[in-house]
Amino acid sequence: MSFVCLLQVHLFLPENGSLKGKRKQLNSIKALLQRRFGAAVAETEHHDLWQRSTLSVALVAREAGPLAANADALQRFVESRFPDGADFERSLLAAEEVATSDCGRHAPEEA
Repeated sequence: MSFVCLLQVHLFLPENGSLKGKRKQLNSIKALLQRRFGAAVAETEHHDLWQRSTLSVALVAREAGPLAANADALQRFVESRFPDGADFERSLLAAEEVATSDCGRHAPEEA
């Protein structure tokens, strides 16, 4: 069995003064999360605001316990990098609970 942990990371960037500065900070944290935790990371909200961002983060593991511990460590890591504001929403799901999708692929049409 496998498990997926989905996190929404809401960041507040009060020191930031431009979208260019925000992009630099986000590229850095995204790369760190990918390397350090093996996470899939994307900015999913607040693209046009320079002091806010929401990252969607996914972690996958064979067992729920180690996955939750990895998610806890990721949360602490982000909080240490963004002491002015980081809020989290988190879901841990068994693979069977994750809705399957064809991700936009179409089945071949029958003749």
